[in-house]
Amino acid sequence: MNKFFFMLPLLLSCKDDIVMSATPKVSGDPVTLVSATVQASSTTLNFGGYTWIVKSGTGMGPGPNTWGAANAWVDTAGLLHLKVSYDNAASKWVCAGITSVNSFGYGTYQWQVQGPVSTMDKNIVAGLFHYSGPNGYNEMDVEFARWGDTTNPNVNYSVYPMGGTNGKEQHIRTEWVQTGGTSSTHRYTWTKDSVVFKSINGFYNDDTNVFFTSTFLPPKTTIPTAGMPVKMNLWCFRGMAPSDGKEVEIVIRSFKFTPAP
Repeated sequence: MNKFFFMLPLLLSCKDDIVMSATPKVSGDPVTLVSATVQASSTTLNFGGYTWIVKSGTGMGPGPNTWGAANAWVDTAGLLHLKVSYDNAASKWVCAGITSVNSFGYGTYQWQVQGPVSTMDKNIVAGLFHYSGPNGYNEMDVEFARWGDTTNPNVNYSVYPMGGTNGKEQHIRTEWVQTGGTSSTHRYTWTKDSVVFKSINGFYNDDTNVFFTSTFLPPKTTIPTAGMPVKMNLWCFRGMAPSDGKEVEIVIRSFKFTPAP
């Protein structure tokens, strides 16, 4: 299988219709929060100490898909739910996505996820990532996806280059056999010199039970410098229905941002 085949799904992966009023740069204080203008929406939620805009609309990327405000919610325990569901009235699958109101800079980003994300349907994608664009630039991702092919590895890590450069997208994929139940922790540390990804079986704030780690370094990787919104989504690859016809729900137990020192 040639290299282009592996790159194509990632190039189509977490791109969104976010519109930035300006491109905030990480300079001086690299972790200052910078307000971002995102797609119009009347629905927001509070999770992890931050405010998030809930995506809604039809024919929107990635996908294209239909996105529902009711498909992302925080329960009474403070846990975030993302769901792909079937709307019988509209005869459509409906996806879930949220975008932080603020942009974030260098630091460590950690998600604790409850759900069998390693065994999702081949047409379902779950993404934990930064993105400000333009497409092909200023993005870092952890994605659980087989991109429509059950033979593809199920976890994907990628770094897209800083905008305005000639850098290329870099990625690595691995096959993950989830152990110890359906809890997992995923984090990356972003500095001006590297992006380090780590994924862990179970809920841990340290490196206990790390099942995969990878470090992206220059000169091969052009590290982004722009402050970017954080995004989380659950969606149908290329707008295709789940091949098993089943709805999907995952729970984000926590999101934590630790600014760089």
